Amino acid sequence: MATITLEGNEIHTVGELPAVGSDAPAFTLTNSEMGETSLSDFAGKKVILNIFVAIDTGICAESTRRFNSAAGSLDNTVVLCISADLPPTLGRFCGAEGLDNVITLSTFRNPEFGQDYGLTIADGPIRGLTSRSVIVIDENGKVAYTEQVPEIAQEPDYDAALAKL
Repeated sequence: MATITLEGNEIHTVGELPAVGSDAPAFTLTNSEMGETSLSDFAGKKVILNIFVAIDTGICAESTRRFNSAAGSLDNTVVLCISADLPPTLGRFCGAEGLDNVITLSTFRNPEFGQDYGLTIADGPIRGLTSRSVIVIDENGKVAYTEQVPEIAQEPDYDAALAKL
């Protein structure tokens, strides 16, 4: 269990992020067309998991924009933006913003994702949602970097994540 904060108030997650060097847990999530997308679809590629609470909040939207901007210049790398938002909401946001270098995925059908990655919020007003985290997976499916932002209202360290590619 990890302890993080929401506007200064302590909340907890169900576990810890996967250890650097470990195999990334497999997952299947719902894409913006209501189909399924799995981690295995990106075998042989580097993968950035940009995980957040809800796309309609300022920091979550900004992290999607920032990773979209970076993704345009990354070789053999995909950026997956993941939340519990409904898939059409994620698709509409990216369409309205002109963000086409990221893939949005929803956990709404697959809450086990948050359990397997240890980032489902266990208590407080946003329990059941995912904590703001960034995980980089290398082309061999190994976890190369993790960050669980200590305060939900704080941006992740984009440069540190991108440096692990």
